[in-house]
Amino acid sequence: MARRIVQLKNAARAGRRWPTAIDVFCGAGGLSLGLRRARFRVAAAIDILPLAVESYRMNFRRVPVIQGDVREPDTASRLLRAAGLREGELDLLAGCPPCQGFSEIRTKRRGPVEDARNRLVLDFLRLVREIRPRLVLMENVPGLAGDDLFREFTAGIAACGMLYDSGVLDGADFGTPQQRRRLVFVAARHERPSLAGGGSERRTVRDTIAGLADSAGRSGDPLHDHGEQRAEHVRAVITAIPKDGGSRADLPDDEQLECHRRAALYGYGWGRNIYARMAWDGLAPTITGGCINPSKGRFLHPEEDRAITVREALLLQGFPASHRVSLRRGKYAAAEIVGNMVPPAFVEVQARMLRRMRTAAAGVAA
Repeated sequence: MARRIVQLKNAARAGRRWPTAIDVFCGAGGLSLGLRRARFRVAAAIDILPLAVESYRMNFRRVPVIQGDVREPDTASRLLRAAGLREGELDLLAGCPPCQGFSEIRTKRRGPVEDARNRLVLDFLRLVREIRPRLVLMENVPGLAGDDLFREFTAGIAACGMLYDSGVLDGADFGTPQQRRRLVFVAARHERPSLAGGGSERRTVRDTIAGLADSAGRSGDPLHDHGEQRAEHVRAVITAIPKDGGSRADLPDDEQLECHRRAALYGYGWGRNIYARMAWDGLAPTITGGCINPSKGRFLHPEEDRAITVREALLLQGFPASHRVSLRRGKYAAAEIVGNMVPPAFVEVQARMLRRMRTAAAGVAA
């Protein structure tokens, strides 16, 4: 009985201490925001892109963030030093390795894509081996699940003595107002984890961006006021597209852009989602790096004759209106950063599950 009381007291103390996390491939901080909401203390982060690191620092001023390449052999030691931890002390190593090589957008058009970034999944595995965290969380595109690299990754995790679970989940089920199917992987040393399910009420485009001020440069938010410049004939096509979910495919042939007419003539099949509007009462499409370009997908505003803004893209990713991204290299570079970010609500649910496991394990170990 006395031993059980001690265990409960130690578990309570562990619950008051936020477990530690390191964010790998941190981008502008989507994963870190989800971890913080789940009451993890993000102790260090790393990304190779200067613009991503600059944006991350805008939102997480107290987190030591390294601009560097995770493929460097000293990455684990640098991250541990920045976090003030030793090997085996970290609670959670979390990361979202670049996924462009596994993206269905590329593989459907060209088949398997050889991309040097694909192997960053194995560099993440190397960090797991060298840092020896108690928990692991990884997010990526569904296409990774069927790749030999993922089988090599999971075998490596098992060889580290960790148990794991993985599956493809939709961010819309976790309160993110867009269709965003992603592979989620979780692992733990002390017991087998199970992915946390969704069940949040779905949020629509209307719920998310209908209340914003117009984007004519008067909102005071640079991420919303950046505007756009398009040729007169392109503006005319955008204006003609039916409001609230319409597409350029709804237009008669003589109102199509010439490039679209040629594509149809030669059977290239530009989809209905090119030069198409979002629907107010539906989900947004997956927000990508091309999210402010109507030629890249269904990224036209439901009502206004323009593409969505960087701020609207951030909101549709589930970020608060206060989250920032650097515009130092212009709006298209900022949009690329936004499209690569992880929706924080998606991360938060899985991280809460892992935190409960960590807290329970700390009490038992004591």
